[in-house]
Order: sequence, then C-alpha cells, then structure tokens
Amino acid sequence: MAGPLRRLRSLSRGEHADRAARPHRAGLRPGRDARRGPARSSPGRSSQGRHRWSPLSEGSVAKQVFVLQLAVILLLVLAAVGALLLQARTHGTEAARERSIAVAEGFADSPGLVRALRSPDPTAVLQPRAEAARKGSGVDFVVVTDTKGIRYTHPIRNRIGKKFVGTIAPSLRGEVHTETVEGTIGRIVQVVVPVTDDDGSVVGLVSAGIKVEKVSGIVDRQLPLLLGVAAAALLLATGGTALVSRRLRRQTHGLGPLEMTRMYEHHDAVLHAVHEGVVIVDGDGRLLLANDEAARLLGLPPDAQGRPVGGLGLEPRTAELLASGRVATDEVLPAGDRLLAVNSRPTDRGGGPPGWVATFRDFTELRLLSRRVDLVRKRLQLLYDASGGIGTTLDVTRTAEEVAQVAVPHFADFVTVDLDELVLRGDEPHPRGSDGDGGLGGGGSTRMRRTAFSGIRADPPLFPVDDVITFVPSSPQARSFSSGRAVLEPRLDESPGWQAVAPVRAARVIDYGIHSLIAAPLRARGVLLGVVTFWRSEKPEPFEDDDLSLAAELAARAAVSIDNARRYTREHSMAVALQRSLLPRALPEQTAVEVASRYLPAQAGVGGDWFDVIPLPGARVALVMGDVVGHGLHAAATMGRLRTAVHNFSTLDLPPEELLAHLDELVVRIDQDAVAAGDEDTVTGATCLYVIYDPVSRDCVIGSAGHPPPALVRPDGTVVFADVPPGLPLGIGGRPYESAELRLPEGSRLVLFTDGLVERRGQDIDTGLRHLSEALSHAQQSPEEACDAILDALRPDRQSDDIALLVARTRVLEAGRIAEWEVPSDPAAVAGVRAAVTGQLDEWGLEDVAFVTELILSELITNAIRYATGPIRVRLLRDRTLICEVSDTSSTSPHLRYAATTDEGGRGLFLVAQFAERWGTRYTGDGKVIWCEQALPPQV
Repeated sequence: MAGPLRRLRSLSRGEHADRAARPHRAGLRPGRDARRGPARSSPGRSSQGRHRWSPLSEGSVAKQVFVLQLAVILLLVLAAVGALLLQARTHGTEAARERSIAVAEGFADSPGLVRALRSPDPTAVLQPRAEAARKGSGVDFVVVTDTKGIRYTHPIRNRIGKKFVGTIAPSLRGEVHTETVEGTIGRIVQVVVPVTDDDGSVVGLVSAGIKVEKVSGIVDRQLPLLLGVAAAALLLATGGTALVSRRLRRQTHGLGPLEMTRMYEHHDAVLHAVHEGVVIVDGDGRLLLANDEAARLLGLPPDAQGRPVGGLGLEPRTAELLASGRVATDEVLPAGDRLLAVNSRPTDRGGGPPGWVATFRDFTELRLLSRRVDLVRKRLQLLYDASGGIGTTLDVTRTAEEVAQVAVPHFADFVTVDLDELVLRGDEPHPRGSDGDGGLGGGGSTRMRRTAFSGIRADPPLFPVDDVITFVPSSPQARSFSSGRAVLEPRLDESPGWQAVAPVRAARVIDYGIHSLIAAPLRARGVLLGVVTFWRSEKPEPFEDDDLSLAAELAARAAVSIDNARRYTREHSMAVALQRSLLPRALPEQTAVEVASRYLPAQAGVGGDWFDVIPLPGARVALVMGDVVGHGLHAAATMGRLRTAVHNFSTLDLPPEELLAHLDELVVRIDQDAVAAGDEDTVTGATCLYVIYDPVSRDCVIGSAGHPPPALVRPDGTVVFADVPPGLPLGIGGRPYESAELRLPEGSRLVLFTDGLVERRGQDIDTGLRHLSEALSHAQQSPEEACDAILDALRPDRQSDDIALLVARTRVLEAGRIAEWEVPSDPAAVAGVRAAVTGQLDEWGLEDVAFVTELILSELITNAIRYATGPIRVRLLRDRTLICEVSDTSSTSPHLRYAATTDEGGRGLFLVAQFAERWGTRYTGDGKVIWCEQALPPQV
C-alpha cells in the first residue's frame, strides 16, 4: 500500500499546486473515473499513455526460450523415431525375405526331395525333415506342396492335406515368388520356390515364411539411445531456463512486468467493485481516495478528493474518526438515516507514508440482507432435507409420512397428506372428470383419504389419519386440483370455501389457533395423486406469496416419490400374486414325510424362489427347492416354467442327476430362443435342489444344480449339511450332474432353503449357516415349529431377497404294510404268487380288491416271465393306495396298445390300465419296475 499512497500523495499535491491555474476537471465526478484518476497511476505509465506489456518482456523470455527449445527437441525426436521406424520396417522385411528364400531354396535343393515327392507317402518322409529345417533355421513354417498346392508338410499336422494359402502360379513357372501377408500370427514374409527334376520340370513347391518382428531388432537397439539423447537435451534446456528465470525473478522481486501491471489493475478494479466503502486519508487529514461505495454511503461532494475531511460535511463522529486516525474495529457510526460499521487502520506500520485507511459497511442493509440470506438458507436446507428424506422406501404410506415430517417445524406447524384411495392400492388414479368417478363425489367434490400427519403437537382438531375427506369445489384443495398450482389461504377465518368442507370442525381448528394454510397438489405424469396441506399456528404472520414456490417444490418432489412408490406397489403386488399362484397352493397328501413350508417375498422386489413336494410311485416323495436369478415379473414367470418342467420330468421317475440334466438342457433352449428374439432376460444361473426320499428303504438321494445343500437334523438334534456334489447352475452346461445317497433314521428332518435365508450383505455365508444350525438344534421340533424358529432367528429386518423354506420330517413305512415275493421264471409259479397275494390282502382286510389285484399281477408277472430275464420280484405296499410292483432285470419298457379283434394277445396292459388308477415304469440300476396303484375300499 506504501507505493500507491506515495503516488496518490504526490499527485494530490501537484493537483493542489496548479488548481488555481486550471479549472478542476471532474473532482469525484458524477461517476467514478475522476476519483479513480490519481489512484490508478502505476509504474510504467507516462504522459503518452500506459506502457503496454510486450510478449518479449524479460519476465516471459525464459518461458518462451524453454518452450522453443522443447518444441525443437520434440520435433527432432519425432523425426528420428519416424526415420528409425521406417528403417526398421524396410530392414525387417528385407531380412525376413532373405532368410525365407535361403531356407526355401536350401530345402528345395536338398538331396532326395524329388524322390520323396514321388514316393507313395511324401508326408511320412518330408514332415520330419521340414520340421527339423524349420527349427534349425528359426523360420515360422516350412511347407512342401504338390503342383496343385496340396500340403505335404506343415507345423500344425491337421493342416496337412489342405490347400496352401498363398500365390503359387509364378513358382509353377519356375520363378521364386515372395509376398508379405498379414496372418493370424502377425505380419509374415513367405517365399514359394519350385522343386524341379533333372529335366527342369516343376514337380513340387517349397514355401518358407517368418514373422517380420523376429528379424527386426534395429528399433530395440537404437531407440533407447535416441530417447537418452533426447532426455539429456531436455534436461540441459530445463536447467538453462531455470537459471535465467531465477535471475529475472531476483531482479523483479519475484514479479514479472505482466504480473505487476495486472496487480495494480486488479487492485483498482476491486477497490471500485466491492460493496464496501474504502477511504484513504493522508497524514495531513486530506482525502486521497474514496471509492464509489464510500461516496454513496458518506454523501461526499464531487470535489471531495484532496480536501480536508473536516470540510466535507460529514457527521461529526465520522469526521473526528477520519481526522484523528485512531484505530477502530466495527465501530457503528451514524450517516444520515444509515448506520455504518467502520474499521480504521494506519498505513505507516510497514514503513509507508503516514495516513489512514478506513472501510465502511452499511449495517442497516447488512441486517436486512442477513435476515433474507438466512431465510433462503433455511429454505435451501429444507429442500436438501426433502431430497434425502422423501422416498427412502417404496411404500406409499411411508413416503407420505416422510413428506409430512420433513416440513415440520421449519416451514409449517402442521402438515397433512391426503391421497386418492386408488393410489394407496397401487392403481392408476382416474383423470378428474373421466368415467369411473375418479375420486369425485357429487357436485364435483373430490374424495381423498387422510394418509399422513405431522405437527409440533399431536392434538389439533384436523381430520385424523385414515378419514375420508370430501373437498368441495370452493375449498383451497379443490382449487389447487383445478389450477395445478399451490393455493394460499392467508386467513382461514375469512375463507368460507375452506370452512364449507366441515363447518363444525373448521370452527374448532380456528379456535385452536391455526390461521393460515397452503394447499399444493401432488401431481406426477399429469395425474393427480393427492394434496399436501401446510398449516400455520405458532407464527402470528400468515403464509406469504413467497412461500408458494417452496410449497410447490416440496409437493413436486413428494409427488414423484409417491408415484414411484405407487407404481412399485402395483408391480410388487402383481409379482407376488403371480408367484403365489405359481407356488403350491396346498402341499399334496403323502405318508413319506411330514412337511411344513414358508415363502416370504422380498421387500425390494419379488424374486424367483420356489419349492415343491411331488408324490412319486412306490410311496416315495420328491422335495424340490429352486431359485431364479433376478426379481420382478420375469423371475416369477420363469419360476413357474421351471416348476412345471420339474413336474413333467418327475412323471418319468428319473433319478435326481438325470432330471437336473434334462432341466439344464431345457434352460439352455429357453435362453437360446430368448436371445434369438432379442430378449435380454435369460434363465441361465437358476439353481435347483432335487431330493427323493423312499420311506420303505429310508434311502434319500440328493442332486444339486448350484443350490445350497440341505440341512439334515438327526433325531438326537445333531445338525449337519449334506455332502452333495456341487453341480453347475442351470443353463451353463458342460458337466454332468451327480447325486449323493443317504440312509436317514426315522424322524430325521430335511431342511431345504434358498440363499436369501442365510446370505447377508457384508456377512460370510458360513455365519448364516451357523445361525441356521443353532435354530435347528432342538430335537423335538415339529416341521411347523422348525419353520417358525428358523425365521425368528434368521429373518432380517429389511428383507432384500426372497426366502423359501421347506422342512420335512421323515417317516418309515411299517414292515407290516410291506409284502415281497421272489418269483421263479416259470409260468407255473404264477398261481402260487396269486395265492400268496390273496392271503396277504385278506390279512390286510382288502378282500374287495383281491380279484382285481390277482388279475393285474398275473398279467405283469406273465409278461416278466415271457419277455424278461433274471430274477423277478413282486412287492405289495399298503399306503394311501394299494401299490403293486413287479421288477425284473430287463430294461425294455412295455407299451400300451389296442389289440385287434383277431389278436390272441396284447390286451394285458390294457386291462392293467383299465383297473388301476395309475400305472407306469421306472428304471433302476439293475432293471426296471412296473407299478400300479389301486384305490383302497372306503371302509379301509
């Protein structure tokens, strides 16, 4: 500041000296240029005008020299690298050509080559020699062909006997042909030379080739040297520039001419642009400088510059402060009808000329501005809070509650949210005035349900939550529906339209102290969803017009979130309904296991988890658990397709590994069809667990396609996870599936589940499995109790994935309900078996079905004796039905057909199918079993 003060002081004195000789030009001007004239003086200026900075000034010379040197170095390096690359390309191609010609001609002239070409098997003779030549010479290939281009040799044996890729016509004329090609292994130079016999005729061709990069090493040898020279030159240039720049900076005290000029220009611009008055007074008490804001605040005359501050007509306290030069910090002084905050400091603390500098701020405007800024800041904070606080969930009611909570108490004392009942159900609201009423009552009134409330107190006499409110056309809410804009009612006691909604309640609201409201419609995508009403009671002043924009902005953000939640609610409800319709409505009756199940859809979106219980022949049962990748309607529909496919495959009575293989093949075909149709949603990645339990043998066979293994709870409460071979998820293919066989004690519990039960974000799956084991450790739990215990222990607070759970407690078919016989392969033995079966049926009290059973078994046993080999076994199972099984070692399945009237046979299976409820064939490891089921008599 010392430099500018000296110049201002000298200029001021010079102006006083010649003021009598010339008229005062402008003083402080009715503007600002006159006041700024003396203050804008700076070094380098003369009577001819301002000295302009030159690009060649000393402060920029070092930089320009360095940039020039850098450009020259870069151009030289680029030219050298280009020349080097061109040389390398030419040298590499020529070297590759010479080596290929040498190898090809050498091999073509080798002894015995013509005789080998004419031998019965040229490949057997030439392939070893060609490979030895290739490896010894370092080329990439040596190929011998006949005159038609058919290869006799090649480094890759499966290409022998195929057509040579290249030009052979010149070589067939006795010429050496060279060509450069871009092959799969890079840029190759290949040479084709003829092989001639004694009379000069071409009897074959030899081709040799090598990649150019194998013989091109000039770049690798010379590029480091070139880069090293460039780096040394760059270092020298940098060092020289640094030395020159340091010397220039020392001479200019760290500032260049451009920086010095700009510093003074910026100081002058800032001085007259700031919203704060600045006054500089010299040691004699004369005004040296006053910017525009100081002239406005102090009311300075146009010729104030250079005059004593005591003669400028200032307020006495202000004049005394400027004349005395005392230090002041935020001292409040009057200036007409204003209050000014003044700061004053001396200018000679750092050795500068004596004087003072004082700053003035309009304290009156500052208070008004601060109040307004604070109001704007609060509104911006409210909008920020609304952005983060509204729409945190996809629940319509919760979103409405967030809307009400975010505006209390910063904007309103009470907030209510009323929504169309169709919105609460997730449906699309009807446009107002359309068919279907659209929420309109009689006479154009609009009905809505109070969905959310928030306030500074809980007892205002407003409509309570869940009440249905009819807004008459004259109410501010209905007017906001029609206009699409927020409506202000500054005084409720003077608003008959609002009072007409509920006159008695309106009187109670006014008596309570609520005196003003703003009603803002909730609109999204042009559809009216509801209305949010802001109520004021504590603040005596009503809402203002400025508050309408804030209310409208809050309502717009809230409407988007509510509409998103509504649409999600609709889609979620549809997906849940679809999935529940595709899951088993009731578990089928069977005696193999006691079953309980649970299905919990995810809160964020329905997934593709599913389960099933499928009765199988022979009193067996299949337990199925699956999981489809993704969420939404596609996942639910895919789940239904897979469940149907498993049902169909289970009718074939396949073992788990074969059923999963068929299911995997089906998924692959489904995905192929989807990709061909341009559908991005695929099924690949779905998992499935298939379990078959036999209550007769207590054998349990388990197969998995990428699904977590089931938990096995033994009767004593011990919990283990079955060691099941982990197959790939469905749709990936490539590997066969395997199964594991277990023998389970009676009363064991099999727990099948999806990963949503045990997997948590940020938690290892082993932790979830350990918690599952702890929940299952109680030995006496029934399947229903086990399901409840598992969900109580593992269900998360916010469920992000579906959970499917199936608990089955095993049973064993009593020995008294099973009868078995070995049947010799002799037709005479059939009578004895019929008699034994009749006796067993009498013992079971099934005399009524004895005749039909004898007939069925006679046909099945006779067929086995006639067409099968090996031992024949007959088994009767008394379950919910009477099951007859005949097994043999043949893998041939009988087929049902209609016999002609003249046929002597072919009616046996037709009779079985007529008398039995169901019949079929299943294959075993050592043959097949033909089974049929008959209904038990009602009294049994």
